[in-house]
Amino acid sequence: MKVYISVDIEGVAGITHWDEADKTHRDYQEFREQMTREAVAAIEGAETAGATEIWVKDAHSTGRNLITSMLPANVRLIRSWAGHPLCMVQELTEDFDALMMVGYHAAAGSDANSLAHTLSLQPQTITLNGKPASEFLIHALAGAMLGVPTVFVSGDEGLMEEVRATNSHIGTCAVKRGVGQSTISMTPAAACEAIRQGAAAALRNDFKRALLPVAGEYVLEIAYGDPVTAYRMGWYPGAEHAGPRRIRFRTADYFDVLRMLNFVT
Repeated sequence: MKVYISVDIEGVAGITHWDEADKTHRDYQEFREQMTREAVAAIEGAETAGATEIWVKDAHSTGRNLITSMLPANVRLIRSWAGHPLCMVQELTEDFDALMMVGYHAAAGSDANSLAHTLSLQPQTITLNGKPASEFLIHALAGAMLGVPTVFVSGDEGLMEEVRATNSHIGTCAVKRGVGQSTISMTPAAACEAIRQGAAAALRNDFKRALLPVAGEYVLEIAYGDPVTAYRMGWYPGAEHAGPRRIRFRTADYFDVLRMLNFVT
């Protein structure tokens, strides 16, 4: 069984402030370590369930966050960014059996996580076919495009509600919830154990039912805080300037959505 694990930081246990996700800040090291521990927990859970090949994508900011010396010897690690439209699931291909997401977070515009955003801090909201588009949804649909089901997601409670509403067969693990600027969180050790067990359980289930459907048409809308940005991004081929701060894009090919997001977020 070949498994892909995409790892972010804003949804790991305890993280609360942007300083803690910033490589240049002294608070970052603690949560870089927790990001790595949660990744290792997911790897261990996948191995327990029978995974024989595991690829891990460092998917936060610089793409150079996971502490490589803490990772098991039998994983392939993808660091930094190639600029490919698959973005946080770069190198995912049709021959993977399952996709997992660790440390993921609520979408831009959500109050479920003080670090909520989607892809960058430029968009105030992104919607896809009328629904808020989180990094989970964007990349789970990328997996679906390739026939790879997203089987397990960990992160904040708000995102877990979105995951369950999207497909109840996807395993979830809420390690914290946001209240304003604060968080109420599992301890780091408890979060790792929950992720380890959740990842293993997800891969032992009939996880093919977790595959999201591929739509016949996609309507992508992005609202920016700055009308100047919206005007400039509205010149992306096929996009329309849909309001003072909003652009819209329609396509029947989901890869077109991923390619657009690569340039306008």
